Amino acid sequence: MSASRSTTTPAKNLRLLPGLGFVDLAASGLPERLADKVEGELELFAYQMRYGLLSAAVSVGLEVFGELLQAEVTEIAGPRGTHHPNRRARRHGSESAKVPLGGRMVDVAKPRVRSVDGAHEIPLETWAAVASRDLMERHTIISMLAGVSTRNYATVLEPVGPELEENSSATSRSAVSRRFIAGTKARLEEFRSRPLSDCRWLIVFIDGFGFGDETLVGALGVDEKGNKVPLSVVHGTTENKTVCKKLLDDLEDRGFDASAGVLFVIDGGKAIARAIEDKWGDTALIQRCRQHKYRNVTDLLPKSDHAWVKIQMNRAWRMPDPDGAEEALRSLAAKLERTHPDAAASLREGLEETVTINALGVTGTLAATLATTNPIESTIDIIKVHARNVKRWRGGDMRLRWAAAGMLAAEAQYHRVRGHRQLDKLAQALSTAIQRRRELADAS
Repeated sequence: MSASRSTTTPAKNLRLLPGLGFVDLAASGLPERLADKVEGELELFAYQMRYGLLSAAVSVGLEVFGELLQAEVTEIAGPRGTHHPNRRARRHGSESAKVPLGGRMVDVAKPRVRSVDGAHEIPLETWAAVASRDLMERHTIISMLAGVSTRNYATVLEPVGPELEENSSATSRSAVSRRFIAGTKARLEEFRSRPLSDCRWLIVFIDGFGFGDETLVGALGVDEKGNKVPLSVVHGTTENKTVCKKLLDDLEDRGFDASAGVLFVIDGGKAIARAIEDKWGDTALIQRCRQHKYRNVTDLLPKSDHAWVKIQMNRAWRMPDPDGAEEALRSLAAKLERTHPDAAASLREGLEETVTINALGVTGTLAATLATTNPIESTIDIIKVHARNVKRWRGGDMRLRWAAAGMLAAEAQYHRVRGHRQLDKLAQALSTAIQRRRELADAS
């Protein structure tokens, strides 16, 4: 009997139960029925303690679950053995059914209720709250991302007692695999359909990563409050312009708005830069990852030159004046030209995009954050750790499912971006830069 808070029912008797709302426990008789079982349940609890505290708690918990089901049946069909001329339902026995428990399915008795005319079954909300397969999928995904193989899945489940374990199901390799595929497929679809129109995006980190011999490209956004949000991931054979355009098209289709100015921090790939410029033109500013630039240059130099080149590059990037920073880097390229022309060419390529944050006036902690693609690389590291036990990749769908599941797992660990207190200044600097670009375009 669902009860609302009133002057006739003491508030202390009201409890919020799944599917029932606020219930007057005293009127339902549930406390008395449970109290009558205490002695027997204590004996059961003591017996099950041989298999551990969890096993004992599960046994008693299932008994309480059964009582909650019976309480809802009474709520719908009325007390047993009592005539109710206006009742809307009647008891219809019980059936054997399964509920998820600790990563497995176990058999329990499920009471049934049908309409008075017998035309249709009346669902029990308490049952629906506990028996959802989403609980199983979530448990399976968490286990697989933690590195548990389908072969060993059953061996790492928490003990729930020999009787339940003996009659449990859904723990075979094939069942676990099917459940993981279905769960990660649903997560991928949900992840790549999340609307992006309700945020003011200031920063987007984009980087590519490989699963096997194929490439995925992922995007991580930062809103005006400094919250990091994985935006999307796409699959391709290489990090080419077509793949990058697909990523940006996906963001746009879901409402991503760059009209107020967005800073894109990328790894230095030409394909990503061209795709961004083609998509959003003057409203997109690009910052090249300085770590990638340093590695690209020093990979073409002997180790003896790495230290002094790094010092000079960092000294230039620390200059507040973007023109001075760019001039210092070109001067370094001229020095390298005499002995290592390929390294000099690598330094000159996209050089002006390595000082974008200088031009925006970004300093301090936020500058350190925006100077590299480290935020999305950390996410990629988490993805790869979760997928470390995958030995054989079977197509792009599998790669995307693992990547999306990993990105969502990483999202749960995010903190606000370092330097988030400076984001209001960045937002203003972006608006100013976009306005200046438009004025220059109109003047020309």
